[in-house]
Amino acid sequence: MTTYHFGRGRARWVPYLLLLPGIFFYVLIALGPSMATAVYSFTDATGLKGAPVHWVGLDNYKEFLFMGQASKDNFAALERTLVFCFFVTTIQFGLGLFIAVLINQNLKGRNIFRTLYFMPVILGAVIQGLIWSLFLFPIGGPMARVLEFFGTRSEFLGGQPSEAFAWVIAIQIWANMGTTMIIFLSGLQTIPTELYEAVRIDGANSWQVFQNVTWPLLTPSVNTNLTLNIIGSLQAWQLFLVLLGYRNGTQVLGYLIYATGFGQTSGSVTSSFRQGYAAAASIILFLLVLVIGMAVQTILRRREVRIMG
Repeated sequence: MTTYHFGRGRARWVPYLLLLPGIFFYVLIALGPSMATAVYSFTDATGLKGAPVHWVGLDNYKEFLFMGQASKDNFAALERTLVFCFFVTTIQFGLGLFIAVLINQNLKGRNIFRTLYFMPVILGAVIQGLIWSLFLFPIGGPMARVLEFFGTRSEFLGGQPSEAFAWVIAIQIWANMGTTMIIFLSGLQTIPTELYEAVRIDGANSWQVFQNVTWPLLTPSVNTNLTLNIIGSLQAWQLFLVLLGYRNGTQVLGYLIYATGFGQTSGSVTSSFRQGYAAAASIILFLLVLVIGMAVQTILRRREVRIMG
């Protein structure tokens, strides 16, 4: 007969009482705001003090998806979000894996390089954005001087929307590649060295070692990194705020939500305080992340079962 470790009577409630503080903070910080966002998405809330709030049903969703030029701009932002996700995920994943394999070697000073590659992660989006704004300043900035040496010039973040967008992709990768590298590095260090010695004795070259030992045994790290990279890049918006501001042709969906909800203004372009509409847009982004995340998880899970059993 199984013994209940917390005793009898009132003592049986001890584990539930211990869980209450954690549940309370989860509801307060995560679940509560999420549910409030879902409710607000059916209203015309502005967030302004004293402004009346009316129930509008699905009007916000209809406007976002189907009404005039606004819906076209929203779908353009959605398309840029997917493009941003694709390039950030693929390049960050590949670069993080390459660097992790490189600095996992028994090389002198490898701990210094690990620190340098991971350092951008701890800076925060504002500091990262300010650093690159100075570095890419088109008049006398370090990158401008390098281009001048080769007889060319660029407006960088102030150039064409496509050019500015590409720079944000590069900065996003620089800012978060350290996390990808660390996860891969942790996975590499769990692979027994005896396996490498065995396949090398059998005559395998470096590529065969990677293909038949390293890559299959990195499956858990691959799954984690792909999931984090995809979800993180779909939700990214802070660097767009710091580097570009509210600029047509560069907004991703996450930044569009922030700008619409909190009245972001840049030059002659102003977005109104429409927190109900922004809440509806955030629910659409949530559904996008959910669908893509679940599809990726299903594919990765099947791959893991096929490789590792």
